[in-house]
Amino acid sequence: MLVEAVRRYATTDLRPAAHEADERGEFSPGLIAKGWELGLLQGSVPESFGGFGDRSAVSGALAAEELAWGDLAGALAILTPNAFALPVLVGGNEAQKQEWLPPVIGSGWRPFSAALLEPHFDFTPSELRTVATSENGGFALTGKKTQVPFAAQADQLLVFADLNGSPQAFVVPRTAEGLHIGDRQQLLGLHALPLFEITLDHVRVPVEARLARLDFPLILASFQVAIAAAAIGVSRAGFEYALQYAKQREAFGGPIAQKQAIAFMLAEMATEIDGARLMVWEAAWQLDRGLPASKSAYLALLGAADTAMMVTDRAVQILGGHGYIREHPVERWMRDARGIQTFLGLAMV
Repeated sequence: MLVEAVRRYATTDLRPAAHEADERGEFSPGLIAKGWELGLLQGSVPESFGGFGDRSAVSGALAAEELAWGDLAGALAILTPNAFALPVLVGGNEAQKQEWLPPVIGSGWRPFSAALLEPHFDFTPSELRTVATSENGGFALTGKKTQVPFAAQADQLLVFADLNGSPQAFVVPRTAEGLHIGDRQQLLGLHALPLFEITLDHVRVPVEARLARLDFPLILASFQVAIAAAAIGVSRAGFEYALQYAKQREAFGGPIAQKQAIAFMLAEMATEIDGARLMVWEAAWQLDRGLPASKSAYLALLGAADTAMMVTDRAVQILGGHGYIREHPVERWMRDARGIQTFLGLAMV
């Protein structure tokens, strides 16, 4: 039922709006609000904190794939509050959950966001250069973050920083003194998703702002599974579009899908998608079972990102000259797929 509901939204609302949103650089608020009404985050949060369900990484991965099949930028926009709320759910104490979860899920979609990525070519999540230091009974945060969704509008940001050699997460108000938000970033893909670089110049937060029970390997694996699942959705979109085109496009006496070179490409695309999806599901299942998932989540993201790039590139090839024309979505999917490896932290399941 979950997959069917999300698929209907992706088919009837998200995908038809994706091209115009990519051209204009934004989705209509009503479209994102309708996606929020699917209740994906609300269904992952217990009733005691304002939701109506329990977190399931498998369900989240299924939903993320369907949303990204509609459009990756739209999927990440809808899932942005997850990157704030779910770390609080699994890493916060009871007081922190009571304070920060109800505002996220208690009304319509609001731009709560997270800041994990850093603008360094050798960025490693476990070795953050944004640092937190103990100061006057609280913490001071210093560093830079990049590709932070909705940073200019966010009510609160969940900022990941190194504290004494260990990654930690801190809730930072957008209006905090010393927090500087740069201009909107211009990227190859995700044109409809507003992303920003932020600078933290000795931003002071109280001790209660640090998530008290953070299990960073668990959070990182959950980020990886979310982006990997979205990559499968992009891959599936590219494959299905190329397959239908190949069945209808005729050359040299018949549909090009019957030509061996095209047929072999399509078969390999389908095989790689199914294999990558199973890796995503395995990692999500391990998260739900409370098993160590760091290795499987990393491999799932690596495989899904490579698959998305291969599949969307071949989709452009199969469409030939039409693949390079913006009226066909395969060129947008290829642009989005190129950056999937760098989208860590933009969504969580």
